[in-house]
Amino acid sequence: MRVDVLTLFPGMFSGPFSESMLQRAVKAGALRLGVHNIRDYAAGRHQVTDDYPFGGGPGMVLKPEPIFGAVEAITADAGADARVILMSPQGRTFTQSIAAELAREEWLVLICGHYEGVDERVRSNLACEELSIGDYVLTGGELPAMVVIDAVTRLLPGVLAEGSAGEESFATGFLEYPQYTRPRVFRGWEVPEVLLSGDHERVRVWRRREALRRTLEHRPDLIGRVPLTAEDLAILCELAGERELP
Repeated sequence: MRVDVLTLFPGMFSGPFSESMLQRAVKAGALRLGVHNIRDYAAGRHQVTDDYPFGGGPGMVLKPEPIFGAVEAITADAGADARVILMSPQGRTFTQSIAAELAREEWLVLICGHYEGVDERVRSNLACEELSIGDYVLTGGELPAMVVIDAVTRLLPGVLAEGSAGEESFATGFLEYPQYTRPRVFRGWEVPEVLLSGDHERVRVWRRREALRRTLEHRPDLIGRVPLTAEDLAILCELAGERELP
């Protein structure tokens, strides 16, 4: 996959892109990352990228010319179509399913907004869509872009060990079951016996039950968003007998 980021602050990406999984993905050839300074595509000696909003109001708005110029320069003579995404609090909320959807793309271009936002003509005539990482406002689109890139990259073939992402929180529609490792007893707290039994079926059922229990306790809104099996329904009935459902 190729990912290009358009930003006024390219230095923000040097740390995250040079560490951990993202660095390994780039070295392995699973990911090609490019960070581009929007200011480089602004006209004039001062390379101005923002201006006052028409109609008045506080703050500044990113001008359309440098953003259009950047995207058009990056995608010129390319052999594939880029999916251009504007990081914006007005976009659809980013989820694990959207990450999986984007991981099937060949090329993403992420535009990081700033100040009071971007000229509406970028939103309506350049970006394919808008994405938000939550119902809050950040200084700019850089951190949301990093979140999207991280979530998408870990789903690319060869980046993580095979199968390691399949049972994580939200991958199955529920929160993940509890995890334990050595030592077996820590400060008097023991690992559940079932995980030491060697009985794979018992372990599977326990994990499913605990995933459903944790989801009910912390994110009951997720229940019902994905199809429930007969086993799931039976477990939920048992859990209902243990506690008052939300």
